[in-house]
Amino acid sequence: MAKRKAENRSFLDKWEAEYLFTYVKDKPVCLVCGVNVAVSKVYNIRRHYETKHHDKYKDLDMTQRSQKVEEMKRSLVSQQNMFKKATSQSEAAVKASYIVAAEIAKSARPFNEGEFLSRNTVANRTCDLATNLYDQLMEKGKDFVAFSLAVDESCDASDTAQLSVFIRGVDSNLCVTEELLGFKSMHGTTTGKEIFEEVSKCVTEIKLLWDKLVGLTTDGAPAMCGKKSGLVGMVREKMREENCAGELTVYHCIIHQEALCAKSLKMEHVMTTVTQVVNFIRAKGLNHRQFKSFLEECGSEYADVPYHTEVRWLSRGKVLNRCFELREEICQFLETKGKDAAELREQKFLCELAFLCDISSHLDALNLQLQGRGRIITDMYAAVRAFKTKLCLWENQMLQGNPCHFPCCQSIKAQISTAVFPCAQFAEKLSVLAAEFSRRFADFDAQKCKFELLSNPFAVDVENAPTNIQMELIELQCNDTLKSKYDAVGTAQFPRFIPDTMPQLRTQAAQMLSMFGSTYLCEQLFSSMKMTKTTHRRRLTDEHLRSILRISSAQSLSPDIDELASKKRCQVSGLGTSD
Repeated sequence: MAKRKAENRSFLDKWEAEYLFTYVKDKPVCLVCGVNVAVSKVYNIRRHYETKHHDKYKDLDMTQRSQKVEEMKRSLVSQQNMFKKATSQSEAAVKASYIVAAEIAKSARPFNEGEFLSRNTVANRTCDLATNLYDQLMEKGKDFVAFSLAVDESCDASDTAQLSVFIRGVDSNLCVTEELLGFKSMHGTTTGKEIFEEVSKCVTEIKLLWDKLVGLTTDGAPAMCGKKSGLVGMVREKMREENCAGELTVYHCIIHQEALCAKSLKMEHVMTTVTQVVNFIRAKGLNHRQFKSFLEECGSEYADVPYHTEVRWLSRGKVLNRCFELREEICQFLETKGKDAAELREQKFLCELAFLCDISSHLDALNLQLQGRGRIITDMYAAVRAFKTKLCLWENQMLQGNPCHFPCCQSIKAQISTAVFPCAQFAEKLSVLAAEFSRRFADFDAQKCKFELLSNPFAVDVENAPTNIQMELIELQCNDTLKSKYDAVGTAQFPRFIPDTMPQLRTQAAQMLSMFGSTYLCEQLFSSMKMTKTTHRRRLTDEHLRSILRISSAQSLSPDIDELASKKRCQVSGLGTSD
């Protein structure tokens, strides 16, 4: 008779029929009640049977017992399979709950949006997902050879100041990770010292080394840029205390700078008139409805005029262009309302409006080039340099009376006398704008040599390069294989192919790749914040708001839902009501 060993004792097959027991996973298991016996001894098994089940089954003969045993064994297997299936279904339900919670967070919906999940479950799942993302970022941070920070501050719907800190880290393989490092609610004042303390906590909590910090980009506010009491000054002081060898490179957000450059045109009087006209049309529902009906009756190509808002940088150009295209219809509508439209018909105003429309369109095009995630600072700088060159070209052409790149100006110039169109005045404005770009982007110009090492290392003059990379740069420029690879993959991907035998070049590339050119990610996050924490959700806790924004802003990382589900205790019942 076959024997099976368990804890140095044997389970005999005959015990199945005699005592209604079987052997499962090294344990004798009662087929009647499912209880297992710790030690495979006949005394223990017989005692359990005689005290628990003997009276019920004593009248069965051996044939009947054998049949009963087989029936019970089939039932046991069926129960085991059902349990495995239930467990599998439970795990799938947990995964589904995490997926739903992630989608709710990304869409800025309330926690009670998931119909089959309770609000508490969605809130808890959201915190789990955010913690998982943060843990992944911390793990990646261990391999960062260089990182930079982008810092900005804004107020939410409850007037609480929220500090946003993004990190752009580059690892030893020159792969870039761009994620939200910290989002801190500041319920008191927002001085440079307090901002620094929060930023310092973010860096310390994720266990990053200060000597790997190479860049800091801010919105240019005094609390951020102050050399002594501002964030910039205190970060530099912290790096000196930590004996960091590298120098911190500081940038004022390139998109903010571009928007500020536009103010040097000093054409607010034109924008004020346009804004007043738009507000008259849009502010009152009756005027707005009548204006849209008027455009429809006129067979206009456009159905409405958009609002202008200072917060949305691109709205100005759209409003100006629409008002220029509808200038005649707007004048007629204002006159039907008893408003004086004489200023809007003046040739001087129309020329200035046309110029402001065209230059705003060019500035908006540059703005769009500078926006987006994962932008390499060298590409952003190249876009600014190209725009400065364009300004010089436009200035010369305008002096010659040839506004060929200014379609609105061309349109007005064709309608009025060439002598009346103020080409010299507009050329002067273009010159002033070019000078403002040069002044504001001087900090970027100072890094031109380093930018070229990343954007086109094969064209860099070796004699003008830093001495510590000159030898490696010569080897690089003389390597035809690497030159072919650069031509094939482009600026963003090429640094990964720089061999380990050129460590200085790899370090230089890592530092440049880590640089933030703007605080665009912070601005984008604040837009999500205002969609999430509305006037109807002011009681949203700081932790939940932070978790939602970490999930919605994640780009380089994705929550590991399988890992989260495996850690969560799976329960078939009550999944939708408790955690």
